[in-house]
Amino acid sequence: MTTTTDTPRRSRQAPALLLESLKTRFGSACSTGESVCNQHGRDESPYPTMAPDAVVFAQSTQDVVDAINLCAAHKVPVIPYGAGSSIEGHVLAIHGGITIDVSKMNKVLALDVDDLTCTVQAGVTRMQLNQEIRSSGLFFPIDPGADASVGGMAATRASGTNAVRYGTMRDNVIALTVVTADGKVITTAGRSKKSSTGYDLTRLFVGSEGTLGLIVEVTVRLYPLPEAVSAAVCTFADVESAVNTVIQSIQLGVPIARAEMLDGLTVHAINRYSKTSLAEQPMLFLEFHGTPASVKEQAQIVQEVATGNGGENFEWAINPEDRTRLWNARHHAFFACLQLKPGSRAFTTDACVPISKLAECIAETAQDVKSSSLPAPIFGHVGDGNFHCVIVADPEIPDEMVEAERLNQRVMQRALRIGGTCSGEHGVGLHKMELLFEEHGDDVMDLMRRVKLAFDPDNIMNPGKLVSV
Repeated sequence: MTTTTDTPRRSRQAPALLLESLKTRFGSACSTGESVCNQHGRDESPYPTMAPDAVVFAQSTQDVVDAINLCAAHKVPVIPYGAGSSIEGHVLAIHGGITIDVSKMNKVLALDVDDLTCTVQAGVTRMQLNQEIRSSGLFFPIDPGADASVGGMAATRASGTNAVRYGTMRDNVIALTVVTADGKVITTAGRSKKSSTGYDLTRLFVGSEGTLGLIVEVTVRLYPLPEAVSAAVCTFADVESAVNTVIQSIQLGVPIARAEMLDGLTVHAINRYSKTSLAEQPMLFLEFHGTPASVKEQAQIVQEVATGNGGENFEWAINPEDRTRLWNARHHAFFACLQLKPGSRAFTTDACVPISKLAECIAETAQDVKSSSLPAPIFGHVGDGNFHCVIVADPEIPDEMVEAERLNQRVMQRALRIGGTCSGEHGVGLHKMELLFEEHGDDVMDLMRRVKLAFDPDNIMNPGKLVSV
């Protein structure tokens, strides 16, 4: 396992001739400045900064093609960069190389209201997309919390708070336009609802973390804005009761739109960070979408289930301002948790397990946390079996980093033991590569490695992430 105490070392550096060629082609849109490179060599993972040799700010697909062709000619790594919000080291230039920043490729290219689809450049963020299509009466539901780029969300197979009802990026990406390692521009599918022609390249690139090619355009599914929305918070005596409420509600067939569990420490952190006054005990954040009658019915059923599990202090947020305030507080949970130890970094576990095993998994994780010296709030999208334990440690104190990794490994191993996965939505990046062997086995990993080399024989596309070559 590669950890923050065993950081990969740069083994390649971009030759001067490549940097010269990039400067000639891109001018001021190519930077070798230390501050720019350092900014692009860090994400929200616990790893230290690993800066690229240069950053190219692409503004078109042709820019990406030209940059990749120049890098390929010198066999120099290419690292895609969107919003920099990943938390598994995806954007770190562990072998040096050239970062291609697509944040300026941020146009909504085509909105088809009749077909409920939209095509965007990879640098469009989820909030920008929803703002630009709002007048259409449609919305894009994938909501990972951070204002991530749509290209990055596709690359990491992101999901978020709405996944229990609307699915993940895997379910909502219809087609991709990708620049491959040899500079070709391919489109993986059309816009039809289904197809049975050939390999499903769209699904192959979704979740590939930039290791097979660089995503430049994404066609996504949209959904009608619900006629009525209702949100609620409810407190519980313990985490297990909160989780069981969600499980039982789903088993009853209630189409909950959002179901977020927060333990008492997470609520405490949110109160401090977002200036809220929520009761600091285990809590559910819930949301229901539909017609006014269906939303009322869903809420009543869930409230009855919650009451049976000891839930109390129901508070309803009907108007948009109150709902926005509630969900903004939840979205800021990661940064709120970091402030429990200012100056620290976070190991954010991403276990996802069969929903029938979720309460057991969270309860055992909570016991681990109690025996540790580190603050480790627990929260997550319990409606689809996914939860996070944010283990906060000071990178200047080696013992804390070792303890954080120990806790992290226990959570991941527990998830694998009960039939789950080490990553429900954050991806693999650097941190979870060794765990993939335990999750999938040697034969599957060998096949993944062969796929990687078929697409990228010189291993220049985000090397050292996801699959070890």
